[in-house]
Amino acid sequence: MGNIVKPSIPKGTRDFGPQEMVRRNYIFDTIRSVFRKYGYMPIETPAQENLTTLLGKYGEEGDKLLFKILNSGDFLSSAGGPLAASSEKAALQISEKGLRYDLTVPFARFVVQHQSELTLPFKRYQIQPVWRADRPQKGRYREFYQCDADVVGTDSLLAETELVQIVSDVFSALKINVCLKINNRKILAGMADSIGAADKMVDITVAIDKLDKIGLENVNAELREKGLTDEQVQKLQPILLLSGSDREKLSTLKTVLTSEAGQKGIEEAETLLNLVEQLGLPLKTELDLTLARGLNYYTGAIFEVKALDTEIGSISGGGRYDNLTGIFGLPGLSGVGISFGADRIYDVMTRLELFPESATATTDVLVVNFGGDDTLYALKVAAELRNSGLQVELYPDAAKMKKQMAYADKKGVRFVALCGENERTANQLTLKKMATGEQWTLTVAEAVEQIKA
Repeated sequence: MGNIVKPSIPKGTRDFGPQEMVRRNYIFDTIRSVFRKYGYMPIETPAQENLTTLLGKYGEEGDKLLFKILNSGDFLSSAGGPLAASSEKAALQISEKGLRYDLTVPFARFVVQHQSELTLPFKRYQIQPVWRADRPQKGRYREFYQCDADVVGTDSLLAETELVQIVSDVFSALKINVCLKINNRKILAGMADSIGAADKMVDITVAIDKLDKIGLENVNAELREKGLTDEQVQKLQPILLLSGSDREKLSTLKTVLTSEAGQKGIEEAETLLNLVEQLGLPLKTELDLTLARGLNYYTGAIFEVKALDTEIGSISGGGRYDNLTGIFGLPGLSGVGISFGADRIYDVMTRLELFPESATATTDVLVVNFGGDDTLYALKVAAELRNSGLQVELYPDAAKMKKQMAYADKKGVRFVALCGENERTANQLTLKKMATGEQWTLTVAEAVEQIKA
């Protein structure tokens, strides 16, 4: 035998033990239950998509971060000569498929492919992992889960309003204190128009997006780098420095942004903020004009959620896209969606100790195994306890009592049930509460009551 390889996992990926999974599932279940409350239906799509589906949808940066899957078979040996792996053609030659980068583009593909079976507006949610060939660092992984909800086939701002309600419900349920930042891509387009740099909208939004990270001076420098004149950069300043309430920001904008797109964006933002205000949600919202959301496909409202009690970046985001299905030959279908970042939500909840006890509880009862005739009785007691909705383990071996109790202690099991000869004869069990050491001799039904109390 050669050297034994020490087991490891790829950079930027993680194993999740039982304790973490119980907590992760608590987050997924909470989000899922809110999605369902609003009539969203689940779908799943394959981990791999054709590269033609993925390429060119996430901008130049995104394309570089796609994990490509090498075509199967030994065709590389026959390919001869070095392949220009950077060119799209060569990429498709050696890999026709890639791992999905997000859930939105596969969703657009799904809608176009299954359009004849869908009832519009179509509301779907999807909770699956995505992959990005990013540089792994704290809080940034190469494999992570997204929890998305989207509705396609309506332009109504009630769809945006509903997503704000969903954000409010999810974070209220998880007890995370958040602020929802709202902007509109049409306002951003209007900003670019108003300074005569319509073609530079993406450059402007990318730079503005960094305002709170790198500061005004550096943003201005980056704008000049991207080819904006000093005069154009000057014209942007009042917009970058807007302050006051959301209403005040919007009325200032009305005078600054004269283009049709800009005015439409202001109107949409105003309507949405009014609707949300009327609902009286317990959610803090804020119009944030530096919010750009890097992705190219947004066309209307954009959202980002920040946790208020800890520094961690955004934990949820989304927006309106008018033509995502157009890239697959089905134009004119508008949609709006939101994505919850489960990993970051997990980090926030761990830091702030927000997981309820139920989300960390393991087994409710360990039934001790005394062996011999008592084993069958213990087996039946365990089954009865399970049937009443408890999580129950029967220790597999008739080991020393001390060993079985140590096992229960280590696993954080709440109760231990002893089913020895005396208990068997009386058709009872002795229930011991691990935290206090209290003991009772009870029938199974009484024991269930005691455990659930």
